[in-house]
Amino acid sequence: MTVHYADFLESKTPKIEASGIEPGPIHPMLFDWQSQIVRWALRKGRAAIFADCGLGKSFMQIEWICQMSNGSRGLIVAPLSVAQQTIAEAARLGVEIKYKLAPDESDGIWITNYQRLHKFIGIEFKAIVLDESSILKSIDGKTRDLILKEFTNIPYRLCCTATPSPNDLTELGNHAEFLGASTRREMLANYFVHDSGFAAQGGYRLKGHAQEIFWQWVAQWAIYVRKPSDLGYSDGDFILPPLNISEEILASNFIPDGKLFPDLPRGIQGRTKARKHTLKSRVERAAEIIKTSKEQWLVWHDLNDEGRDLGKLLKSKAVLIEGSTDDEQRQIYERSWRQGSVRALISKPGMFGFGLNWQHCHNLIYLGLSDSFEKWYQSVRRCWRFGQQSPVNVIVITSDAEISVVENVRRKEQQAANLAEGIVRAMKDTQISEVKGERKMKQRIESRDVDTPEWRMLHGDCVERIAAIESDSVGLSIFSPPFAKLYCYSDSDADMGNCKDYDEFFKHFDYLIPELLRVTMPGRLCAVHCQDLASLKGVDGYIGKKPFSDDISELFRKHGWIFASRVTIDKNPQAQAIRTKAKTLMFMQKNKDSSWSWPALADYVMVFQKPGENPEPVKTDITNEEWIKLAHPVWYDIVESDTLNIRSVRDEKDEAHLCPLQLGTIRNAIRLWSNRGDVILSPFAGIGSEGVVALEQERRFVGIELKKSYFNQAVNNLHAAIKQESLFESATG
Repeated sequence: MTVHYADFLESKTPKIEASGIEPGPIHPMLFDWQSQIVRWALRKGRAAIFADCGLGKSFMQIEWICQMSNGSRGLIVAPLSVAQQTIAEAARLGVEIKYKLAPDESDGIWITNYQRLHKFIGIEFKAIVLDESSILKSIDGKTRDLILKEFTNIPYRLCCTATPSPNDLTELGNHAEFLGASTRREMLANYFVHDSGFAAQGGYRLKGHAQEIFWQWVAQWAIYVRKPSDLGYSDGDFILPPLNISEEILASNFIPDGKLFPDLPRGIQGRTKARKHTLKSRVERAAEIIKTSKEQWLVWHDLNDEGRDLGKLLKSKAVLIEGSTDDEQRQIYERSWRQGSVRALISKPGMFGFGLNWQHCHNLIYLGLSDSFEKWYQSVRRCWRFGQQSPVNVIVITSDAEISVVENVRRKEQQAANLAEGIVRAMKDTQISEVKGERKMKQRIESRDVDTPEWRMLHGDCVERIAAIESDSVGLSIFSPPFAKLYCYSDSDADMGNCKDYDEFFKHFDYLIPELLRVTMPGRLCAVHCQDLASLKGVDGYIGKKPFSDDISELFRKHGWIFASRVTIDKNPQAQAIRTKAKTLMFMQKNKDSSWSWPALADYVMVFQKPGENPEPVKTDITNEEWIKLAHPVWYDIVESDTLNIRSVRDEKDEAHLCPLQLGTIRNAIRLWSNRGDVILSPFAGIGSEGVVALEQERRFVGIELKKSYFNQAVNNLHAAIKQESLFESATG
């Protein structure tokens, strides 16, 4: 069945279909905006709530799983320290949640911790919540793989965590995969490119044109909220109190091995040695601060001896929670501190710094810092969160040897704040529409024409704009289409390069080819410049080649074109090796295993003929000597750099450099296969390369271009070409 073109374009926009239920009444304890989020998540069925600390994720997830399980069995998975807190929050809503060490025969809503999740494999659940789901990126790969393999068959799934790190692709990819929005590989292929400068993001960064559409896609399966106004509501009481951060920098006087004088060390090992050197003085300073205060304190440390030594100094005034502290004792210690029986709680951010609500405390001490911004963010947010009534005071006790660590965390904090602000801007309209159930209308591309006696430029989608060209009017079409999804210059669905995969490109290209047949004169030609494409292990699952030229030929023949010929354009393998870093071209690979040594990728001009008698035989000015060269199956004299200047139209969001077709290739084709005065067509006109050569060779030109900046430059180039021809005629007249 033929799909209407408008419907096909609509299908290109990634959509996460709702698979949930119609919401029932929401508990009145929830704020309006919380209720709205819950309703959205219930309708979605599989969703993520990325809400900042203190915004009531517990209430929202409890309400969600109550309605989703509806008397059947539901499971909440949470860090151990958060489980009892969740049970208490549920009681406030009149909901019973049972903590389970292992499954049994009972129904209702269960809660367990991540370390016990393997015991619940194969148990039937109607709904599951991953609480503090950002833990997926930091727990061992075995548990993460277990969640993605064994628990994605549960019909309804919800992830809840604070707003995730904007540049942690593993975290986002794991969420998308668990919720069925896409696999991590698909997410990377659609929205990201390899970039060695982004090592912190696994060597990937967002494509330039995907800065907004990626987060709009995320907004279809996740809500990203730092405060109620991100969803269009009043912030009301959800305004954070001041956060006061001070640093006490102690002199380390650290003398590294082999040196005579104190020196600030470099590298992790050097910093660790220096940190141990100042351990006693830092611990004593922390003890002094706590002993002289009547308020409660939360102390975070990284080295075991830091926590133990401070615990000894504070004695009964503090509790220390370590890795060896058993589960029951952890809960007793935490409760005694929270209820005011002891003045200080001492622990590690990675051990006890996720999920808990400690608004009763507003004083924190860090016995130094690690480079992890995530640990810093989460551990500060245990106290500095919505609902906190007092200014939060954070004291970082460190040494001059660790100043770079403090500066690094501060830099990451500012970077994360800037990125989060950008994400909210990108997602805001889409997620407000999502939460309110509104349908956003797509903006149509504004199109305009420039029409002169010698040439026409049509702005817009080539599949739609080619309708303005008369049937049987084109003498020759020559163009270079987007190479599947290799080159993508815009976020428009009408951009054929903006496709999720190789097959979608051909579905899109399929709408243009019959129109090319319609506008071409009988017996005349269409010349398509292309190249076979490399397949990538990370994207396609294998290393090899995709026969792009053959697939183009198959599609043209499907629509009635006759395959006339294939011209190979020679390419420099060394230049290609330097540019692409393809292992198949490397000397190292040849010497290691030459079964992986393959020739460079050539360019091709695929030539197709429209059936019928040519009403105007082509009378070429190609000489016999020139024809001897052009009749060869390989054209060797095409200069790769012989193109129009592209610098003026380089868009900062362009992910691929504009690749205009070499003027020598265009010139050969136009001279050989068209008459003076013929109409030359390029449906992918770019900056007008085919038009400039057509005018140079005394032909007329019609071009179509989607991207506005390229269209404008094409118009400028064509005007300049006419002016240049006029000047030449005046000079020779």
